[in-house]
Amino acid sequence: MTRKFVLLSMIFLLMTSCWKDKSPEDLIRLKDKFKSSVSAFERKKETANTNVNKGLETLNALKRALEDTKNEDKEFAKVYGDWEKVNKRVENLNKEYEDLKAHAANLFNAMETQTNSLSDDASKKTLNSAIQRARTKYNATLANTAAAIDKLRLLHGDAVEVVKALEVAAALNSFDNINDQMERIEGRVDGIMKELNVAVVESKKLYEKKITELGEE
Repeated sequence: MTRKFVLLSMIFLLMTSCWKDKSPEDLIRLKDKFKSSVSAFERKKETANTNVNKGLETLNALKRALEDTKNEDKEFAKVYGDWEKVNKRVENLNKEYEDLKAHAANLFNAMETQTNSLSDDASKKTLNSAIQRARTKYNATLANTAAAIDKLRLLHGDAVEVVKALEVAAALNSFDNINDQMERIEGRVDGIMKELNVAVVESKKLYEKKITELGEE
């Protein structure tokens, strides 16, 4: 009985080993990892958005405070601190983007590996074609996401420039030329956040759909 149990155990281990050889990547695990990255990116996007808007509010408050000749040093210190937080949030968002890109690549590679292990050539061809279309579409989304993060960096830089300009304006007591710059910065936020949200939407589509459904698009 014991020898039979040992024999059955060995057969089971052999079958498990063979399955691992056919499917070297754990698709479920990689899909869950990708899903987790999407959620993390979405959270960081919302946090960055909150910090940018808070920074813009304090920038407007700074302008009003300077016009009212309140304590300049104290007000500037607060605004610089807020925009340092914005910069940190943008860097965190970029890190989550890099994770999202890496986990998506791992998932696509795993799907290709498993597909190429199939013995049926017709199924292999259909699935590989679907995977390639999905990868191309998603890579375009990732490229647009990277561009949106760069825009967010530029916005942050422009806002810091406004703070520097305000320091000069405060010394001259002349704030009229600052208004247009601030309005341009504020007007860019919604568009950037919409572009970043596309990455979240497309990512969710990717892990919610079966690869065969992608092939039907």
